[in-house]
Amino acid sequence: MILTEKPEFDIKLFQRWSFKDVAVNDLGLRRYISLKPVHVPHSGGRHEHHPFRKGEVPIVERFANDLMRPGVHGGAKVKALSIVRNTLEIVYLKTSRNPIEVLVRAIENAAPCEDVTRVAYGGIVYHRSVDISPSRRVDLALRFITEGSRKASKHNPKTIEECLADEVIAAANRDSKSYAVQRREEMERIALSSR
Repeated sequence: MILTEKPEFDIKLFQRWSFKDVAVNDLGLRRYISLKPVHVPHSGGRHEHHPFRKGEVPIVERFANDLMRPGVHGGAKVKALSIVRNTLEIVYLKTSRNPIEVLVRAIENAAPCEDVTRVAYGGIVYHRSVDISPSRRVDLALRFITEGSRKASKHNPKTIEECLADEVIAAANRDSKSYAVQRREEMERIALSSR
């Protein structure tokens, strides 16, 4: 028997969740949130020495990399991937939706559009509102989500996975209890007053 068509394989993240039907709604972030299907999100830093190449790194890997800040989970990629896998499982159990889609919605809702910069003119410092580049918007959203879950899990019986799942779900729903959404609204409020 000769096959004339190539069989269609669906690559699933951690052999559980498909990247199909997941899309980025925010047009500005579409180029910088990579939804390239991977089994395990570990590229080994191949993007490191090329400008703007981190936009091609799968968003789940960037999420895991952001967990590896100095501290308890610093430098432990396997541990960070385990935390992400468990977090996605908890998100799936709580929402019954594809956790990759929930993560993308959380990043879109937590990404600030404006920031404040300092402009010195004649010895006087003014604060001016500026637009944020899409790459930095994604970086800030990931940082806010992981920072909020890290703060929530400190001195708390809940594990980092549960706190991270709660933060992702709250940010995806644009809930005002989410640390990431609060930080976004605070940055944009300060930028609005500096126009």
